[in-house]
Amino acid sequence: MSAIALHDTPAVADPVLYSFRRCPYAMRARLALAVSGTRCDLREVNLSAKPESMLYASPKGTVPVLVLPDGTVLDESLDIMRWALAGRDPEGWLARDDAGLISLNDGPFKRDLDRTKYPERHGSDPLVHRARGLEFLRALDDRLQGACQLCGAERGLADAAIVPFVRQFAAIDRDWFDQQPLPHLKVWLAGHLDSDLFAAIMVRVKPWSSGDLPVAFPFEAGPTAG
Repeated sequence: MSAIALHDTPAVADPVLYSFRRCPYAMRARLALAVSGTRCDLREVNLSAKPESMLYASPKGTVPVLVLPDGTVLDESLDIMRWALAGRDPEGWLARDDAGLISLNDGPFKRDLDRTKYPERHGSDPLVHRARGLEFLRALDDRLQGACQLCGAERGLADAAIVPFVRQFAAIDRDWFDQQPLPHLKVWLAGHLDSDLFAAIMVRVKPWSSGDLPVAFPFEAGPTAG
């Protein structure tokens, strides 16, 4: 459910972003908001005690959720990315998009990622799904042979949309990942994770509670990732 108008939602000075630091969908939304310089009131969500205000805005209860000052709700990460970049796109990310590649990431690869990381939850064979996920990583590695990024020489929307999921997959078993012959993908992944932009979106903040003072995002100074 995206771009829903909540006409009885009080107007706010800045958009309100409900996020969870380690969620890859929330990461990619924050990447686009940060690179575009779109100021938000960041509300870090405790997933075991989701705020009523977030559930009112988006009853499906997943992050990210962006509530705009006019009450419009964006609760799909790609919608948030494209909305932010439509307002300001200093690096030209929208010109380096690939909807088909992102769809493969969000569909088959995400399915294999979940069934590799949480086999008990899905009743799956993690080795089967790890092998399938590796096929997607090999395709990315092949694509990166001819360019530094997925859609050319510079980072763009496709890179920001996919890198959080590759990061999560690699972290399931880092020793195994490090042994895979994926030289171009590893350089690409490390470059994004070591960037100032990624550090800036991974700053730790305490979970939000009603009545807390606003937390301005993007952070203006001194980010430290952990």
